[in-house]
This record gives sequence, C-alpha cells and structure tokens, in this order.
Amino acid sequence: MNGWNYLCAMRKLTMDELGRMSVDAFKQAEKNPVMVVLDNIRSMHNVGSVFRTADAFLAGGICLCGYTPQPPHRDIHKTALGATETVDWLYFSTTKEAVQELKQRGYKVYAIEQVENSIPLQQFNRGDDKIALVFGNEVEGVDADVLPLCDGSIEIPQFGMKHSLNISVAAGIVLWETVRGK
Repeated sequence: MNGWNYLCAMRKLTMDELGRMSVDAFKQAEKNPVMVVLDNIRSMHNVGSVFRTADAFLAGGICLCGYTPQPPHRDIHKTALGATETVDWLYFSTTKEAVQELKQRGYKVYAIEQVENSIPLQQFNRGDDKIALVFGNEVEGVDADVLPLCDGSIEIPQFGMKHSLNISVAAGIVLWETVRGK
C-alpha cells in the first residue's frame, strides 16, 4: 500500500474509542508530579491553552501569578475547553511567593528561560523529582527576580531567527518532554 492509500484509509476515532475520563475520574487520577507556574501572562487565550495542555498531560496543577488572568472568564474558557474544571489551580500575588511555596512543598523549580548555564530540554531529566516549571511573560520572559530562586533553567533549543516561542507552545513542548516515558 503506498503512502497515499494509507492516508486515505485512516478514520478518526470516536469519543468512546478515545477513552476520555469524566471530570470526577480526572480529579481522582494520579497526576504527574509537575506543576506549571505562569508568571504574569497577559493573554487569556494563552492561559486557557496552558490549562488545556496541563489537562492533556495530567499535570499536578497550575499556579497563576501576578496579573495572570484567572478563571472564570469566557476568553480563558474559549481555549481551555473545560480544562479549568479539571486542572487544579492556585493564585499567588507574586511569582516569588509561588516559587517559595512550591519549594516548601518539596518541588524543584525550573525557569523555562534562555539564561547562562541553562539545560537544553533534550538533556533535562527530572528523575523522580517533583518539579515546577515557571513560564514567563510573553514579552519579558521569567521575571529576573524569580530566576535566583529557581533550581535551574531549561531552554528549548531553537534554530531559526526568532529564538522565542509563544508561551502556550513552549508549555506544550516542555510538558510533553517532562512527562513522556515517566
């Protein structure tokens, strides 16, 4: 069978075949020991997208910090598609407070940022550690005052001209890499 015939033979899976959990089953499911920290994210669409991604990868929860928008809001729900009902979240007035709280709870905290001595994502191995991933503002990145509180920084290798990704895209890439095969 050539490649074209193979593509034509595909069919989409039904909702039943996908084995989707109910909200109650999701709430009771064992989560990956990964927390997402959103540091002063401006866009409600980005926040909603990160909720949806956190749901997809069974993240432990999300910390919304500073002026990051909080649910309920229709623009968050537009991209979250119900994930604000499944993913646990907390609000902190500053990202520093969130990082300090997570460290007290035994998390190793990593900024997703381009800094000296950052760990290329493909070389990062969380092992059995509980980790928190700090994603920064769409323009400024992770707050410079937060970086010294982190246990390290992870960088997504990039090869084009821009050397930056939308926060929701970065969250998808990093969450997948930190939970796959664990």
